[in-house]
Amino acid sequence: MGIKEKGITLATVKTRRDHSIQDPKINSLSKHNCIAACIEADRLGVDEGLMLDSHGFVSTCNSTNFFIIRSGEVWTSTGDYCLNGITRASVIRLCREYGVPVFEKNFIVEDVHTADEVFVTGTFAGVIPVMSVNGKKIGDGILGPITQNLQDWYALDIEKLTAD
Repeated sequence: MGIKEKGITLATVKTRRDHSIQDPKINSLSKHNCIAACIEADRLGVDEGLMLDSHGFVSTCNSTNFFIIRSGEVWTSTGDYCLNGITRASVIRLCREYGVPVFEKNFIVEDVHTADEVFVTGTFAGVIPVMSVNGKKIGDGILGPITQNLQDWYALDIEKLTAD
């Protein structure tokens, strides 16, 4: 079973994703806070660090963008404190195209703990399920149906874009 089925684990880290050092939406050579969050995550024994913004809302992970699913709705951060990646934008677009309600909004870690599904996105990762956050199992602890659909839709989208 590969990572797209078995998923990853996350933990909330102390390193914040904010604009006190640089614009968090810029992909630059200065990745200090992401590197610090990655080191924290490793020390916590998880695959990625879940980063909060300066207001305490969920922002992003140290190397991927973060999404939750609650009652059939896909939520992701407002985008104010994360790199608004191509894969993130593609997933938001795919949700809209396939009629899945998607919201860019502020939410807190407690919303994550009680989510039905959680996943992350990234250029190399695609769409990867998250099985636990802060040691709390997400949903049934298996790849959820909406995340599975998004994986399939994303793969089809990539095929269409590269079919030439």
